[in-house]
Amino acid sequence: MGTKEIIYLDHAATTPIEPEVLEAMLPWLQEGFGNPSSIHRLGREARAALDSARDSVAALIGADYSEIYFTSSGTEADNLAIIGTMLAAPPTKNHLVVSAIEHHAVLHSAHFLEMLGYQVTVVPVNSDGQVEPQAVAEAITDSTTLVSIMHANNEIGTIQPIAEIAAIAHERGALFHTDAVQTAGLLPIHVHELNCDLLSLSAHKLYGPKGAGALYIRQGLKVSPILHGGAQEREKRAGTENVAALVGFGKAAELARTRRPKDAVTIAALRDRLQQKLLEGCSELRINGHLSHRLPSILNVSVEGIEGATLLMNLDRLGIAVSSGAACSSGSIEPSHVLLALGLPPSLAASGIRFSIGRHNTFDEIDRAAEAYLSIVHRLRRN
Repeated sequence: MGTKEIIYLDHAATTPIEPEVLEAMLPWLQEGFGNPSSIHRLGREARAALDSARDSVAALIGADYSEIYFTSSGTEADNLAIIGTMLAAPPTKNHLVVSAIEHHAVLHSAHFLEMLGYQVTVVPVNSDGQVEPQAVAEAITDSTTLVSIMHANNEIGTIQPIAEIAAIAHERGALFHTDAVQTAGLLPIHVHELNCDLLSLSAHKLYGPKGAGALYIRQGLKVSPILHGGAQEREKRAGTENVAALVGFGKAAELARTRRPKDAVTIAALRDRLQQKLLEGCSELRINGHLSHRLPSILNVSVEGIEGATLLMNLDRLGIAVSSGAACSSGSIEPSHVLLALGLPPSLAASGIRFSIGRHNTFDEIDRAAEAYLSIVHRLRRN
């Protein structure tokens, strides 16, 4: 698996594991193999490692360790937040509100609930990809249990006014969930300042391993389990915990707390350089998403008449890894639901390419990626 020749600009899909994270994980893949539910020494050692990881993840978002419930992924955390909260609600509180640009982990959970008879309202976004708080206020009814709006979008990077929307939800007697999978490694997050009741996280978006996620559940909140079996995770999530991956999650969270202020500044400078180069080289280029309220790491661009999948494959041949949409939808030939929600025509939405930058990228890589993108676009437009 050679990666030295690859310019990796797909960090919103996944990030490489940091050496310190791998080092923290290795003992728990070898001699520390005990089941954390066992009461003998090996089990107690594994339990202590999980407790330490829980502390680190809680500190990342300003929560108490008792409010962190480990899952296998951000997707499972979203499912537990959405489905678990709705199942725990009284029968008369059967209404859920989500936005049109949520990750499919949220949208598909909402669709599943609809098949069970629940009511779901999908609120639109404006042309910058932001959810208008007033639209959420108008969507909430007396039967609304939960509002779920992502902290920042994984395709265009637009940051949502979470605290304001959460306040509206609470005023109307609804709970509030946010998917912070893309933001926890780059933005300062405090659950009390965001005013959220539930918040989803994933390790592999902040230089930790795949197979580890977490859901913050505010103390005292009722959430029904969606996996049934043992009493792990205080009976919220059955199944033996992936100790090594969760230890890695804890270490990645610890590193993110110290590195994210510097990372955000450095990565934003790289993104701005890329944006400038692309705009200078292609007057027809469109930047998708909000130009100021956005993640430092994501730049999503479109050019009329060019298929995003074609661009992606041509860039890949040159050793440049990017995305034409959400990674878990990369096999789809349909235009991105996020870009369509912005009001882009299907042809322009289908041309979308997402560059997502990480802490190890360089200005030289950015310049080479910009040159490659522009040369491909100009060649395709001539054909």
